[in-house]
Amino acid sequence: MGAEGEKLADVAKAYEKANTNITLKVTPVGWDVAHQKLVAAAAAGKLPDIVQMGGSYMGEFADMGVLEPVDTKVFKEGDFFPAAWKQSTVDGKTYGVPWYVDTRVLFYRTDLAEKAGIDKPPATMADLRAMAEAYQSRAGTKWGLSIQPGGLDTVQSFYPFLYSAGGEIVSEDGKAVVNSPEAVKALENYGSYFRKGLSEKSVRPGYDVTKDFNKGSVPMFFGGPWIMGLLDDNYPDLKGKWGVANVPVDKTSVSMAGGSSLAVSADSSHKAAARKFIQYLTDPKGQADWYDRTRDLPANTEAWKSGKLATDPGLAVWRKQLETAKATPVQLKSTEITSKVDTAIESVTQGKSSAKEALDKAQSQIQGLVK
Repeated sequence: MGAEGEKLADVAKAYEKANTNITLKVTPVGWDVAHQKLVAAAAAGKLPDIVQMGGSYMGEFADMGVLEPVDTKVFKEGDFFPAAWKQSTVDGKTYGVPWYVDTRVLFYRTDLAEKAGIDKPPATMADLRAMAEAYQSRAGTKWGLSIQPGGLDTVQSFYPFLYSAGGEIVSEDGKAVVNSPEAVKALENYGSYFRKGLSEKSVRPGYDVTKDFNKGSVPMFFGGPWIMGLLDDNYPDLKGKWGVANVPVDKTSVSMAGGSSLAVSADSSHKAAARKFIQYLTDPKGQADWYDRTRDLPANTEAWKSGKLATDPGLAVWRKQLETAKATPVQLKSTEITSKVDTAIESVTQGKSSAKEALDKAQSQIQGLVK
């Protein structure tokens, strides 16, 4: 999917040269249509031999019976970050091998922080709010923190607040818990940025926060690892004026776990070859190579022990966050469940309801969707 679909073609060519008996055909698919295309292919019995699975897809496709369980003698759980492995496990069986991992950390303008009289990143959620206010009042920024006010997948912007407060959407034992006191507290905190004018209440579709980060109108945002490459490539003059930091502590510092896995189709007639290519992509060497090509963070922990992944202080922030990153329990109706939370968040950011009212409503809707 996405940029991975384009970059993987180069890896496939290199692999074919070393494995002349294997032909690889890579089909790039946009993330916006990926789910729909995969469902249609699965229904027609035409999934590719290897399929990239986003974390939220796994429950649905495992339930359809279209994925081959992972051979855990070949692929070992202990080689990967715990949350990455968990994302591919449904009812005790693992259906995908973690390919790359994703989480969110705080990006902040160090030069503007200095102007605001702050010399270090925020350690706590209270510090984060104070820093957002200081950027506005002392450094003259338009906003304090960019977080998503509504729309599809707003929940991804909310996860660092929710998880760090000790809240969840669905508990480990499969119960809806989105209106817990911890979750309500997290949404109250999230909504306060919009109420106080620290965050923008309406963001246009396709909004690119890096442009406003470069201009200085947005001094802080939570972002994924690919943002580092975008900033380096598109705004070289910004080098040395920004940094990354772990999610500020509420009860703890916990961010979302995202990323993708590689799964073998149950109907594949090339299962052995498919497994061999997945081994190539997910061993430490293949993972380090993929990071060099894409800046996708390796799911295999061994890949972090050499090269830039081991020595770069910025990457150490990502590594630390990945150790505590939380994967949402795999659910058959994950997309529907998170859409209810998206709606709840938006009603709070737009001042239409309190956090408790919004989450009580989401709780009643989600209870009928969890398995």
